[in-house]
Amino acid sequence: MKTIFLTGGTGYIGIRLTRLLLQRGHRVILFIRPGSEAKAPPGAAIVFGNPFDPESLRPHIPEGCVFVQLLGVPHPSPRKRDLFYKIDLESIKASPEAARQAKAGHFVYVSVTQEPSGIMRDYQQVRAQGEQRVLASGLPHTFIRPWYVVGPGHWWPLLLWPLYKVLELLPVTRRKAQAFGLVSLGQMLKTLLAAIEQPEKLEEVLDVAGIRRFGV
Repeated sequence: MKTIFLTGGTGYIGIRLTRLLLQRGHRVILFIRPGSEAKAPPGAAIVFGNPFDPESLRPHIPEGCVFVQLLGVPHPSPRKRDLFYKIDLESIKASPEAARQAKAGHFVYVSVTQEPSGIMRDYQQVRAQGEQRVLASGLPHTFIRPWYVVGPGHWWPLLLWPLYKVLELLPVTRRKAQAFGLVSLGQMLKTLLAAIEQPEKLEEVLDVAGIRRFGV
């Protein structure tokens, strides 16, 4: 059994990950703002605070725990540029520092592919800065870099699946098509579970190909 401390644990991936972790016998602590507790799966411990303030986070982080950073703007799109800097960046400035001070054992950060993209450049830059913050903390870590996660409520990209497969076959477009490939919600959850339960390295980066390794 491990102790997992989650930010963003009441979001799209967070709720499902929390349920899986609880089913597998882990202790899960959700760090949330007041008003979100109704979304928390039964069995999870709930603590409240300001995710942008290391001093608010630190007292709640158990020594040796796995810190999972899922907090971020839902449904990212170019029109949410300002929110990326206000929410995603400010939260990842605080979390690694608090985790370091609390002596967390491992930091798992859901980032995004770093293959250049004009349409989501700000989102990628914010996540890249987040990775640098985690690196600066010196904590053992796993970076998970999807592009788009397909699942309930997010099925429309499957219409592009045949195009993706063609582009992945062509040498001139293969690298970008793979970097911006689709991953399933199931693959993301399995990747997160592996990062939490069996971290392979002190510094690991799992891109789209690495996420797809975990099946469907």
